[in-house]
Formats: sequence, structure tokens, C-alpha cells
Amino acid sequence: MSLDRLKILIVEDDELFRLGLVVRLQREPGIEILAEANDGETAIDLAKQQLFDLVLLDMGLPGLGGIETCRQLKQNHPKLAILALTSRTDRSLISRLVAAGAQGYCLKGVGAETLILAMRSVIAGASWWDATATAEIHNLFQNNPTQADGATATIESLTRREQEILKLISTHKTDREIAEILYITPGTVRVHVHTILHKLGASDRKQAVAIAIQNYLLDLSP
Repeated sequence: MSLDRLKILIVEDDELFRLGLVVRLQREPGIEILAEANDGETAIDLAKQQLFDLVLLDMGLPGLGGIETCRQLKQNHPKLAILALTSRTDRSLISRLVAAGAQGYCLKGVGAETLILAMRSVIAGASWWDATATAEIHNLFQNNPTQADGATATIESLTRREQEILKLISTHKTDREIAEILYITPGTVRVHVHTILHKLGASDRKQAVAIAIQNYLLDLSP
């Protein structure tokens, strides 16, 4: 799958909001909206009929609901990236999103640039959680280690690709050098770096390395 052409499924029951999303995303180079759905059942059927890179999934869906739709989509298509759209971020929702396998969420009304960056980050194999969610996920994994093991991924921890990149950052490699080593583009490296900083709450690369080491998220052994 190439980052420069994303095939998107939008699942949103609010017709006006969905139309706004479609209009904005259609202006973005490299994004193709393959299908739209206004409920979870339709989304699940569509995902069986064609391949998507990413599902933008509203949490307030009628009928099956956003969480159950997410769970079934991930059960049927484990590698499918799912970015939740929500107007609320209470603790119960965050823990349920983690358990259902979502890679992150964006609040409705977030700036278009942030949404697109979140989409590309999730597609790149990273996750997208804000400070509120990160704190809640940290508590979730501390207090319920068995639940953490059963989740799709340890969201609060770094993905394998993020660890690879952060380890190279710790050796003072540039984006271009990292790209050459990992056989990816410098643009993809920048997306990963931004997500690493976002996830760890770090202001720069040096701080990200320090935080990761302190929290045992990074193995710097040769």
C-alpha cells in the first residue's frame, strides 16, 4: 500500500457532516473516497466487497453502533486501519476503542490539516491519540495488564516501526538516512516522527528518546 494514494471509506450518519468531509478530502491530492455509508451494517458489507486503506468511522452511528462496527471490521480485516471520529472523549469510550482495535480518534471539528495528518499516520502503521487518551490508555494498561495483552496493539507503547525509527533517531540519523535504511520515503519518516512526538508528548526528538527510555518503550541494545 502506498501512502500517496489512500482509498477511504467514510462511515457517518450525519449527512451534512459527511458531505463536508467528502468535499474537503476530495481536495487533498492522493486521497480517493471509494465509498460512503451511514450505518455500521452497510460499512461491514462494503468492506467485504472492496479493499480500503482506511475507514473514517463515526462513533455515534445508529443500529450496530460505532464500537461494534469497529470490532467487526477489525475481526474481518485485521490490517484495515480505522480512525474514529467522535464528539466526546470520556474514559469509557477510549478504553472501548482500544479494545475494539481502533488506531486512534479525531474530534469532530478538528482542523482539516490535523485530520489528514492523523489519517496518514494511522495508514503508516502508527496511532493517533491526544493527551487525554494517552493518559487514560496508560492507566488502562497499568491497571488491567491482561486487558492490555488482549487489545489489538499496546497503543501507549510504540509500534515496531516507530521503535525502529526512534532507535535510529537516537543515533542522530537524519530523515533521509532513516528513509534509506528502512527503504521508505523521507515523507513517511516525517509522518512517523510527528506521530512519535505526539504519542509521547515530546517537544522534540531528543526529548522523545529520553521519554521512551524512561518508560521502557525503547530498546537501545545493539
